[in-house]
Amino acid sequence: MAEIGSSPSEPMVIRVYKQSSELEVWKRTHTGDYALFKTYPICKWSGDLGPKIREGDLQSPEGFYDVTPALMNPKSSYWLSFNVGFPNKFDQAWGRTGTYLMIHGDCLSVGCYAMTDEGIKEIYALARETFRGGNSSFQLQLLPFRMTEANLSQHADSPHAPFWRDLKVGTDLFDATRRPPGWDVCERRYVFNPNGSSPGPLDPNGVCPAGVYSTIAAL
Repeated sequence: MAEIGSSPSEPMVIRVYKQSSELEVWKRTHTGDYALFKTYPICKWSGDLGPKIREGDLQSPEGFYDVTPALMNPKSSYWLSFNVGFPNKFDQAWGRTGTYLMIHGDCLSVGCYAMTDEGIKEIYALARETFRGGNSSFQLQLLPFRMTEANLSQHADSPHAPFWRDLKVGTDLFDATRRPPGWDVCERRYVFNPNGSSPGPLDPNGVCPAGVYSTIAAL
């Protein structure tokens, strides 16, 4: 961690890619930018590419989430775990249901993202030390695949394509600024702010306020 100019107490971001079964941990460095710390193989996830819709569909969720200390579960039946925060504000706006959606160990998934026990031990410790550093949450980006134009074009016929385009605005902002964008929900869609702040709370079903949020095209 010292090699990338960071420390255990610094803020972090986790990015998950279903298609390649990868989990990335990014840490804030002394420059204020985030750098990739380590990539872990996901042992198992369930369902198909696309968001979780309802309880019992065995689908691993997709979207932007904020993990807080209250979502950490050191006494998990699956070694160690933390709740991803599903359903978030976006999910609730669409009436999506589901409970206990976790990132955990034990390599067993019925809607969660399952890691090896060795992998979750490291990831859990990284989250714990981030919270001990005084950080109130870390951003979790649950993605179907790496959000490239090539991948989106390959899945252009999917009914989830508009949703994925929405997510891409946030992932592009992170890639461009190397800092996690603030996110909120209005008009039942994600909106992102590249400076990390949010004027919220916005009405997830209401009209998005003009001029509040920026997109990658504005950078």
